[in-house]
Amino acid sequence: MERLYFKILNLTYEIIVIDDGSPDGTLEVAQQLEKIYGSDKIVLKPRPKKLGLGTAYVHGMNHATGDYIIIMDADLSHHPKFIPSFIKTLHDGNFDIVSGTRYSGDGGVYGWDLKRKFISRTANYIAQILLRPGASDLTGSFRLYKKEVLQHLVECCVSKGYVFQMEMLVRARHLGYSVGEVPISFVDRVYGESKLGGSEILAYLKGLLQLFATT
Repeated sequence: MERLYFKILNLTYEIIVIDDGSPDGTLEVAQQLEKIYGSDKIVLKPRPKKLGLGTAYVHGMNHATGDYIIIMDADLSHHPKFIPSFIKTLHDGNFDIVSGTRYSGDGGVYGWDLKRKFISRTANYIAQILLRPGASDLTGSFRLYKKEVLQHLVECCVSKGYVFQMEMLVRARHLGYSVGEVPISFVDRVYGESKLGGSEILAYLKGLLQLFATT
């Protein structure tokens, strides 16, 4: 459906896969897709180990040839069926960024246990109180950016890991960029393991306080 949508609107696209030694077999699946669709459509840029979300953005952005960049998880937790709504919202509202939200409209989360939902909701709620970002979902990563806006934000952001997503929207507001939202359904992965652990939670809290003190 999404390929047909791109064809109807005469949009060219490429899918850049950044894998940091993920245990869920992402790279192996991407290699199979590359054989089917070609290396011009499936662009593989793996890295040998986990080097941080921010550097993954830079790594992918350096290989992107288009004017717009969609960032999403490759395990289908972020379903590509929402991409047409992202594109339409960006152009209709002339936004600089469109962010997928699990916490507004008919958005939601499926497949998480109560603990994971509590952690996500609490993290988002605390961030809303302290930072007042003007966006309903700070910790999500399914977003569409104008390429030049993404480049500017990456240059301004200093956080690593999961805090990076939050800082991107906070910095965007401070820099005067406009942010639209599209409700999405986030479905937990069927295969593989989540990378969220105690160290990521502590890093998030530390980064949140640092953002509060500096923005």
